[in-house]
Amino acid sequence: MSDSAIAKDTFAVFGTTAVLLITDPRAIRQARSIADHVLAEVDQAGSRFRPDSELVRLNAADGESLAISATFASLLTTALRAAALTGGDVDPTCGRALTSLGYDRDFADVKAAGDAGPRLTGSVGPLPGWRSVHLDHGGRRAWLEHGAQIDLGATAKAWAADRCAVQLADKLGCGVLVSLGGDVSVAGPPPPEHWRIRVTDDDAAPASPGQTVTISSGGLATSSTTVRAWTVGGRRVHHIIDPATGEPARSCWSTVSVAAGTCTDANIASTAAIIRGAAALDWLHHLGLPARLVRHDGTVETTAGWPTDTPGDAA
Repeated sequence: MSDSAIAKDTFAVFGTTAVLLITDPRAIRQARSIADHVLAEVDQAGSRFRPDSELVRLNAADGESLAISATFASLLTTALRAAALTGGDVDPTCGRALTSLGYDRDFADVKAAGDAGPRLTGSVGPLPGWRSVHLDHGGRRAWLEHGAQIDLGATAKAWAADRCAVQLADKLGCGVLVSLGGDVSVAGPPPPEHWRIRVTDDDAAPASPGQTVTISSGGLATSSTTVRAWTVGGRRVHHIIDPATGEPARSCWSTVSVAAGTCTDANIASTAAIIRGAAALDWLHHLGLPARLVRHDGTVETTAGWPTDTPGDAA
């Protein structure tokens, strides 16, 4: 099967760019319809920027227990699993911290406003912590403690990519790649030469420094302190919050890309690596996760069999 046999659709979602690739061009319209349905469910459940979302209602409930949908329960379960796996480094109770930094609307609007947007409201200090989020699986109810405000940005997009890829492969019976802002999930039989993915510091600028890798299953995710970054109060900030301080993580890495069995697991590891800084190298080696970690000066470290950069990969 040649590249010409792969159908592609590109569209905007979640304030970023989605790319859908399938190995059966005849099914591309059906694929887009399925993807739209999945992504709409995720947005309705977990958006911090629409007043009718379940997440917004939970944040406003002042500790009251609320009935939630199956989709929101899955998103919360994933966020709590991420926190448990990383010792709390990837913590969903960062909602108030992000709001205090002016990230209180769609990211494109935040970045466009710059210093004309909301002023810094001051550091919130250490996060309430993920154990302030409670989920009753049997009764499908959730509630928050200690004034916690949640944001699911660290895991929801990757979970949505996995959900889309699996549903598309099951329903269409072909190979599928779903990329949501660089969070990539693949399912079904891959093309003969596998899926080629450009890993860069800016998924919106394919010509920026990076590397092309191939995967045939699972997922790949990139976390960065440079792409989803903005200026507020004369200060440059980004969206990856250190739970210990409630501030943007001060990391030796500008970008971390990880490959794993799912896009969700890759994203959990890449986000935690930014927060852990230099200690992430040994952690990723121990987990056996292939990763590419880029310092602010552009130097690169890799772990667990991630391919070495070649001269042609630099641009």
